[in-house]
Amino acid sequence: MHELSNLRSERRRRRKWPLVTAGILVPALVAGGVIWVTRTQGSPEATAEAFLSAWSRQDYAAMKALVNEPPATFTGTYQRFFKDLRVTSAAFEVGEPRQENEEGRIVPFTAELRGAVDWTYEGRLAVGEWDGAWKVAWSTTAVHPDLGHDDAFKVVTSEPETAAITAADGARIDGTDAPGSVQQLVEGLKETYKDRITGSSSTKLNRYQDGKFVDTVAEKGPTQGKPLQTTIDLRVHRAGAEALENVSKPAALVALRPSTGEILAVVNKPGGFNRALLGAYPPGSTFKVVTASALVADGLEPDKTVHCPPEQNIGGFPFHNAGFHDYGTLPFRDAFAHSCNTTFGAMAVSSLKGGRLGEVAASFGFGAPLMPGVPAVRAEFPAPKDDTDLASASIGQGRVLASPLSMAAVAAAIANGTWRPPRLVPADLVPAGGSAPRRLEPSVVRALRNLMPAVISEGTAHAVRFPTGSAGKTGTAEYGSGKEPPAHSWFVGYHGDLAFSVIVEGGGAGSAVAAPIAARFLQNLG
Repeated sequence: MHELSNLRSERRRRRKWPLVTAGILVPALVAGGVIWVTRTQGSPEATAEAFLSAWSRQDYAAMKALVNEPPATFTGTYQRFFKDLRVTSAAFEVGEPRQENEEGRIVPFTAELRGAVDWTYEGRLAVGEWDGAWKVAWSTTAVHPDLGHDDAFKVVTSEPETAAITAADGARIDGTDAPGSVQQLVEGLKETYKDRITGSSSTKLNRYQDGKFVDTVAEKGPTQGKPLQTTIDLRVHRAGAEALENVSKPAALVALRPSTGEILAVVNKPGGFNRALLGAYPPGSTFKVVTASALVADGLEPDKTVHCPPEQNIGGFPFHNAGFHDYGTLPFRDAFAHSCNTTFGAMAVSSLKGGRLGEVAASFGFGAPLMPGVPAVRAEFPAPKDDTDLASASIGQGRVLASPLSMAAVAAAIANGTWRPPRLVPADLVPAGGSAPRRLEPSVVRALRNLMPAVISEGTAHAVRFPTGSAGKTGTAEYGSGKEPPAHSWFVGYHGDLAFSVIVEGGGAGSAVAAPIAARFLQNLG
């Protein structure tokens, strides 16, 4: 060791001076008289312990005080060593000193470094006698045995790999070849489930000599992310995308599995804004599914005779049917099928006051947070302020707002008999804070399963060719102002264990625009 070689040369030059041994003067007989010899203060082990203790707390001044002639680079060497290794804490254990020769001792130690990579290594300190004390004969090898002047240790981190996000059948949907609307969902899923799908990075502690890699002395291996399987059914998604293919206005389609709440398809056209999950629109007459449920729950029978005049003043405000059509006296079932605004507005005011409509709306998810796995707006049903507000709310106008996702969940509740919070991921991965399933009253389910098919068989959607067994509700939701304000076109429905909703922004009548899209969607599924 060159530090001990230096130590021996130094000791030979100093042999003519009194020897330092323990701070106590003792006589030594020699030819010609007596000379006094002193013992060296401390011990090699104590010096090493003090030096390493100071290192553990990064007290470089205290360390230098224990070194014989520390170089100008002393402090910088230690600071750079810890910085390059990204050390957060260090602990050292001193071993038994061994005698290298009569002038010096070697004190082994174990270093335990914590940081970017935890690293334990064996080092050594050369300790000798100088000026009546044991001191460290320092060189860069006192930091680490392999640390020469041209050596360096560096932390190298590799980027973590992201696990796959797949459709329900296992096909990957996190690539650029996935449909645009699916990619939009994937971005949201990556944010929500970042900790799940993203593994930890691989961190290596490498040694370099003259800037060239020599070896890896420690490594913290990567952890693999966990794949995320979504509920998306690409076949259903494609059917929805094809149904919207020739639609020139902004539109969206959502499909669910009523028995589970699984989201099967989310299609937005054009891309950019996820109107299917984040768009808040007046639901128009599709909300009559909720209003009819409230009326039936309070005792109304579907075959009860009701009145449907072309126009009716409710709370000082005139309500009218589409095209001011006069349906006269007819069963409630037919009033629902023909979407009679005057019937629903008047009956809501006479039968659903005191927050009753709001209670039933809540059973269909209105006011509850939706946590499907990506951001989604909640449906809103503000408490009506007066009769006019209540009548407007009963036909999905006024201050009532819902997304296509929320309205698909309404249709799914009738299909299954239970409102279920829609989800894009397995049930055990649904984010906390969502809503619980809510079972509908059996009488409500029976009635609406009678009312919704009538919309297709003889009501507002009778001119559209739906597959046998389909049920639904059209909606024409006015917005803006003017004598004939623009309207969003809606259709919600179900067919077997499939529920869906369609909206076309500014599309006009639901029966003329949204209903044919819904029919094409079901036909595309075969």
